[in-house]
Amino acid sequence: MKLSTKGRYGVTAMYDLAMHSGKGPISLKSVAERQLISEHYLEQLMGQLRKAGLVKSTRGAQGGYMLTKRPEEITVGDIVRVMEGPIAPVDCLLSENSSSCAKASRCVTRGVWQKVGESIAKVLDEITLADLCLEDQRINHQ
Repeated sequence: MKLSTKGRYGVTAMYDLAMHSGKGPISLKSVAERQLISEHYLEQLMGQLRKAGLVKSTRGAQGGYMLTKRPEEITVGDIVRVMEGPIAPVDCLLSENSSSCAKASRCVTRGVWQKVGESIAKVLDEITLADLCLEDQRINHQ
């Protein structure tokens, strides 16, 4: 499984908002400058995150984006699922009926891919935006 730039930049943008949480709306321009991401691309990503209820926007000169929950309440898994869809290393795990593969009911390797997907999801769901903020402090403020 490989994350696209949507997933990686979505997590990065949310981490940036978490780092500045409690300071009012954060402009996309400032996030783009700090994280070296195109402001136009960030607008698209924030639209998805807003629809999913992870961020809210405020218009106007002092406008921008803010998290809808505390950084401790938003996981990397929450963000990746919004940006990338379900966490599944193979297509046959995406639906219960397994119609994407004629051998699904007798597939020896399906269980392997299921365990891989569950392990990835477990790790992503254990890491919060607050954890990323702590890691930033550890790395950049020693």
